[in-house]
Parts: sequence; C-alpha cells; structure tokens
Amino acid sequence: MQPHGLIRTVAAATALVLLLAGPAGAQNAAPVEVATAEQRTILNLVRVSGTVVAPRTSQVSTSLGGLVEEVAVDLGVQVAAGDTLVALDDALARHDVARAAAAVDEAEADLADARQRVRRAEQLAQTNNIPQSELDSRRAEAQRAAASVDRLEAEASAARERLDQHTITAPFEGVVTDRVTEPGEWVSPGETLVVVSAVDQLYVDLQVPQTYYPDLRDGAPISLSFEALPGRSVPAVIAAQVPVSDPTQRTFTLRVAPDAEGTLPLTPGMSARAEIELATGTQDIVVPRGAIIRYPDGRTTVWTLDDSEERLHAREVQVELGRAFSGVVQVTSGLEVGQRVVTRGNETLRPGQAVRLSGSDS
Repeated sequence: MQPHGLIRTVAAATALVLLLAGPAGAQNAAPVEVATAEQRTILNLVRVSGTVVAPRTSQVSTSLGGLVEEVAVDLGVQVAAGDTLVALDDALARHDVARAAAAVDEAEADLADARQRVRRAEQLAQTNNIPQSELDSRRAEAQRAAASVDRLEAEASAARERLDQHTITAPFEGVVTDRVTEPGEWVSPGETLVVVSAVDQLYVDLQVPQTYYPDLRDGAPISLSFEALPGRSVPAVIAAQVPVSDPTQRTFTLRVAPDAEGTLPLTPGMSARAEIELATGTQDIVVPRGAIIRYPDGRTTVWTLDDSEERLHAREVQVELGRAFSGVVQVTSGLEVGQRVVTRGNETLRPGQAVRLSGSDS
C-alpha cells in the first residue's frame, strides 16, 4: 500500500472512533425500557375452578294428578312469572266448579227465603200474633241457611282452586332448561314437568381449598375467566361464602358475582376459572414479570443499569424469586428498592453492553 493510502486509512479509522465516542455513537447503544424495583404488599394468588350457576332453579311440578293436555313451552324459551307452562285436562274440574256455583246459588236463595220468614215473624210478634217459639225457630233456620251458604262458598272456592291447579305456571322469570313431560302423559302429584332457571343474575360457584377460608372473611379481589370468553378477564365480588367444607375434597363453596357492564354471554353449567388475590401481610421488593430472565439450568436473573461511567451499561444480576401476582414477581434477594431493571430489550443483552432508554439519545 502506498504511504498516502495508509495515511487515509488511519485517518478514516480515527474518525470512526471519534464518531462512535461522540453523540452519534449513542445511537448504537441497545434501546431498552426499564422499571423501578419497588416495595409492595405481597399477595398470594390462588387459582381455582368453578361453574356458572343460576341464582334460582325450579323443578316445576304439579300438586294433583292428571292427563297432560298441553305443554306450552319448549327448551330455551324465555318465560315471565305467571306464564303458562303446562295445562292438564280440566274438564271434570270445570264441571265441579259449575256444580259448586249452582249449590251456592241454591243456598243463597234458601237464605233469602229464611230471612224473609224471620222478618214476617218479627212483625207478627209485635202484635202477639205468633208464638215466641215460632220466631226463635225461624231465626235458627236462617242461621243454618247462612252457615250453609258459607260452607258451599268455601267448597266452590276449593273447586275453583283445583281448576286453577290444572294450569301450571312459571314461578319466576327465567329460561326453560328442561322439558320432562309431553301431551298425553299421565302425571302424578309432585312429578317434575318443566325446569325453569333464572338467568338475570348468574353466579359462579368456586371450590376453594379450606385453608383459605379464614383469609376470605373480609373479601378479596377476584378475577374470572371463561372458556366461552377467551382472552377476557372479568372482575367479581363475593356473594356468599358457604361455611361447610366438603370432607372428601377439603374445599368449601365460594359464590361470586361477575361485576361486568352489560350481560355476559354465559349460561348455567359453563366452566370458569378464578384468580383470588389474598394478602400475605408481608412486604418485599417486586419487579414486572418482563424483567425476569430464566435459564435452562434454573438460574433467574434481571438486567440492571450501571451508570457509574459516562454512559449507561447493562449489568446482569442473579435473583431469587417468590410469589408472582398482578403482573409482578417478588424478588427475595439480589435487588434493592429503587434499582432500575430492564423490562424490554433484555433478551439479547451482554454484560457491560451500552444501553440507552427507548426514546432517549443518551
């Protein structure tokens, strides 16, 4: 190489070094995002499974036997309280009502006649034209007629009630979830005809290990997820805590209500998962989950920022971890409060590598 060519090469190399050392060289530092290690109350994240349940489910039955004449609803039909579900053959019951009404009419006519006879006797008694015994007899007859009317009216009311019982109605607003009978079948008293479930406010029954029962007395943050709603987390509030443990599973039932705007597309019987955040009563250092690097040999590390020189450099620190909750991880050793840790851009860092904060030139 000619001397003048060598001089040009050295000069170019020198210029490159100066360029990298100056402000433009900062652009070659790895861009990273950071967060500050902070102290928080440590939470115990309990994950349990559950089932979507209706607040009320009624196996609607009949109080009397009879032949099913009509089933007015089908599966999945929305019903209001009082809507007809099943009608039994009521021909004989209608005849009983008519017979009872006729008996009441006859008794009322007899009562009217008896009271008229009493009034006539009372008029005659004023002029001593009728024995007192006759007056007393007519009064007793009128009392018996009045009692007969009361008895027959009660029988007529019972006949109407039996007639009404031939029409089985919905006990509350809900959805028909099972249809057990069909027209033409004979049903007996107490036999289930239709199942109605209320779906206006669905709950989730969770099976929680009994060891957490005391920790839930004052409530706890709960989030729900459903297979029917992938990727969605729904907050929930405790509706009931059943103080009876299943002796075989060592669990108790925790009923929670999804706290969501609008109606969730859920139905009773769907599966659910829940995360319950229980306070442990202790505080420790936490960092975002994205700051943690895990190695196949079991080591866990975080990258911190070393600002002891003019420029920021990456420094890898081995840490011991505790509980993970709410997007953060407990660090039991290896970090101090206030240290900055890399949360993004840490996958390819090398010890001592120059770094810069994303969006910054230094």
